[in-house]
Amino acid sequence: MQSEMIAKTFTAYRNAYTGLSRETWLLSLIMLINRSGTMVVPFLTLYLTSPQMGYSIGEAGFVFGCFGAGAFAGAYFGGRLTDKIGFFKVQVAALVGGAALFLVLGQMKTLPSICLVTFLLSFVNEAFRPANSTAIAYYSTPENRTRSYSLNRLAVNLGWAVGSAFGGIIAKFSYQWLFWLDGFTNFFAALLLWKFLRMAASAKGAQNKEVREYHLRESAYQDTPYLVFIILVTLFAACFFQLFTNVSVYFRQELHFSEPFIGLLMALNGLIIVLVEMVVIHRLEGKRHQMVFIGAGVAMVAAFFLLMGVGPVGPAIAILLIVLITFGEILAMPFMNSFWIARSSEHNRGQYAALYTMAWSAAQTLGPMLSAQLAERSGFRFTWFVIGGLCMLVAIIFWQLKSRVGFHRN
Repeated sequence: MQSEMIAKTFTAYRNAYTGLSRETWLLSLIMLINRSGTMVVPFLTLYLTSPQMGYSIGEAGFVFGCFGAGAFAGAYFGGRLTDKIGFFKVQVAALVGGAALFLVLGQMKTLPSICLVTFLLSFVNEAFRPANSTAIAYYSTPENRTRSYSLNRLAVNLGWAVGSAFGGIIAKFSYQWLFWLDGFTNFFAALLLWKFLRMAASAKGAQNKEVREYHLRESAYQDTPYLVFIILVTLFAACFFQLFTNVSVYFRQELHFSEPFIGLLMALNGLIIVLVEMVVIHRLEGKRHQMVFIGAGVAMVAAFFLLMGVGPVGPAIAILLIVLITFGEILAMPFMNSFWIARSSEHNRGQYAALYTMAWSAAQTLGPMLSAQLAERSGFRFTWFVIGGLCMLVAIIFWQLKSRVGFHRN
């Protein structure tokens, strides 16, 4: 019986990862390398407020404001460039440009110069995302598109965990090494992209040239249902990003959890995604309308915050709540990707990807900042009820949106 269970589990995992294109695996490998080098961003506040730099928390917050503004603008222009010159060129330029700017940022000492280079760095880095999302769509099929994005998400989560872990060790000895390693991994990812995907991208570009020219006038900015979807995604993301910002503060200040335990809770989120997301998506992909899964996932995230607002929780309940919000993330985010891809075409996919990336960039900047102000004035429990209620409303609208948009798998 036990051997049969193991065999079924092995088969489920094998099926979840089979059928994806070679290019999809290469893109995920490149993303893993790139994200494994993401060491500067998690430790930028510590670097700026260290005795070596001597800036205040408020000044460090202003730097992150520049980071958010650059990311928002970079997503927009990255999408436009992707439709004009192709996803391959934008990805290579963004990776090489990011490599250079990480090295430059490490040499900046004055606040104006740090803010300027931080803006440029986030601009270039975020321009990579729409191009990368468009590339995944190119190299996937309607049947495995959601899984292709899930594999990319797995690479992002795994890379972020590796980068954060090694970054903490390296920062103990020298913050400057973080900038050099981030620059190196960006450049190495660009080399891999150039070597293994240059010919495939050229062939795809020639194959779809006539399609792009024929549909040149169509625009994502005129797709009303998609614009409604983007607003909902922004609201959801603003709620979800609390997990990695204000929720951690609540765990420490109100529930008195230790930093190592909070780190383990955050690591549990990434571990569950790595272990089960591909299998879950393989079982669900194509079975029902994307909005069904998105609505269910958003509702689970809403339940996380509503339960947090009920009252103080202990370590065991906190673990269960992290499992709850993680499965909500697993249901919602991959199918959000498959939805925007289904509404786009070869010629305007960069625009659709740009709007989607801009939604997350705006939410990452504004959501934690606004909710922190609310928590300071009215307390965390009231804040969690507000966020949970907003998130549940978004879930209901997602369900309602199902009847207004078609179910496409292309």
